[in-house]
Amino acid sequence: MNKTLNTLVWPILAAPLAYLALVWNRLPEQVAIHFNLEGTADDFGSRQQLVIMTLILTAINAGVYILLKNIYRIDPKRGAGENKIRLQRIGFATCLFITAMLCMIIYTSMHNEKKFNTQFIFAGIGLLFSFIGNYMHTLKPNYFAGFRLPWILENEDNWRKTHQLAGKLFFAGGLLIAVICLFTPVIVSIIAFFTICTIIVLIPCIYSYRLYKQQQ
Repeated sequence: MNKTLNTLVWPILAAPLAYLALVWNRLPEQVAIHFNLEGTADDFGSRQQLVIMTLILTAINAGVYILLKNIYRIDPKRGAGENKIRLQRIGFATCLFITAMLCMIIYTSMHNEKKFNTQFIFAGIGLLFSFIGNYMHTLKPNYFAGFRLPWILENEDNWRKTHQLAGKLFFAGGLLIAVICLFTPVIVSIIAFFTICTIIVLIPCIYSYRLYKQQQ
């Protein structure tokens, strides 16, 4: 599986640049390069600026994947090596999300009269949360991924129970974000997104601290 991901990830990373080259002659001289939360363009630039932005975000995208794929090599936790494939898959899913977002930016820049659909972005983040939640309960203690509070890192039982709970919350919360953001107005989507994100992060933190106090 990891070899397949390594093969697929490079065409996916290159997709925004290939798409940009394909539509280059159809781009206006002034393109939208920034959007507010409602998806309305609030800053414009040249086509060359769009190229530079695409190159930078593509490089960041590649860097995130390479980092997550290899982060286990520098993690001093003894079980960190077992996270290799899990983190690579999370990196691949992140890569897909950023590529899709870049292609949406290019498409919207080609049609300046269109709004950038921020609800799709929030829904995509929700699906990414669900994907991460699906792997979170299997993560072994490490210093780079998961809930890395001191009392969690130093107790394997606390880590396991906290990430079992967090995995369920991220999976369910991510799906809920996706559904709400796809079928409600922008302002409702924004409120729901940040509210659910706060809940699925705070509950595991509070739960882990209560476990720590009980174990003390």
